[in-house]
Amino acid sequence: MINCQKKKNNLTGPGKYLDQLVTDICVTYQDSKGVNHIQGFNLPSLNEVLEIIRDLIEITFPGYSGLRTYDFQTIHYSIGEMLARLYANLSRQIFRAFRYNCQQKECKSCDIDVLTEKATQTLLESIPLIREAMKLDIQAAYDGDPAAASLDEIVVSYPCIKTIAIQRYAHQLYHKHVPLLPRMMTEHAHSETGIDIHPGAHLGRGVFIDHGTGVVIGETATIGNNVKIYQGVTLGALSFPKDACGKIIKGARRHPTIEDDVTIYSGATVLGNITIGKGSIIGGNVWLTESVEPGSRITIQPPDLTIKVRK
Repeated sequence: MINCQKKKNNLTGPGKYLDQLVTDICVTYQDSKGVNHIQGFNLPSLNEVLEIIRDLIEITFPGYSGLRTYDFQTIHYSIGEMLARLYANLSRQIFRAFRYNCQQKECKSCDIDVLTEKATQTLLESIPLIREAMKLDIQAAYDGDPAAASLDEIVVSYPCIKTIAIQRYAHQLYHKHVPLLPRMMTEHAHSETGIDIHPGAHLGRGVFIDHGTGVVIGETATIGNNVKIYQGVTLGALSFPKDACGKIIKGARRHPTIEDDVTIYSGATVLGNITIGKGSIIGGNVWLTESVEPGSRITIQPPDLTIKVRK
C-alpha cells in the first residue's frame, strides 16, 4: 500500500499546492482499476517488445531496413546471432506475460517455464513458413496494384506488408494463449500504419490490403487466400453475445469469414458471423450484415446523376 499521508511541512507558495497535488494523485493509486501497475509483477517491457518486432522483421526481410548488410557467405552467422537474441528476449517477455496473468488470476497450477518454452519455440519455428507466406502477399500486392514497379518497392514502402508480417507472428503467440504480447505487437503495427488487425484473426495467403489506412479486422475474422481489401474496410462484429448476467461472452465467433478470391472495396463495412462467398466483389461503402453466395457482386444503389433543368 502506498503511503499517501501528507507530511507536515512549512511549505509556502507553489511548494504548498504541489505537495498537496502529489498527495491527491497518490490517493488515486490505491485501487486496482487498471490505470496503474504498482507493487505488482513486472509487465512485459514495451522497449523489448519493439526490439523483438524489429528482429522479426529483419529476419523476415533481411537487408531492407538498412540496419545491416548481408552476404550468402556469412548470413548463417548473422541470422544465428539474431535468433539467439530473439530467443532470449522472447523467453523473458513471454515469461513476464504468463507470470502477470497467473498473478492476476491467482493461478497456482500453471508451469510458466513450460508454457514459455513452448510459446517461444512455436513462434521461432514459424519463421520459415511466415517468410513463404509473405512472399505470396508481396506477389499479390505487385499483381494487384498497377502502380507497383517492383517487389522491392512493395517491401520497403507498402504499409500492409509490415502489418501483415507482425500480425502473422502475433497470431502464433495468440494461439499459445500468451497474454498481452500479441496485442502489444499488433497495436504497434496499427499505430505505425493505420491498419488494425487483431492477432486472433486468421489470414490466408496472398492477402493484399491496398493503401490500408483505416482497415479494421476483428479477432474472429477469417480471410481466405488471394483476398484484396482496400482502405477503410471494417470486418467487425454486429453484436456481442452475453451470458445470463448480461456480460459479454469472450471469444465467441462474431466476425466475418471472407472466402478465397474476394475483393472488398474502400469504405465497406462487413459485420457479424457471416460468410462472403468465394470470388465475390463487395463494392465501396456497402453495409453488409448477411452472408452472400460465391460469385456475388454487392453494390450500393448508385446516385441519380440526371441533371434536371428548372423552367
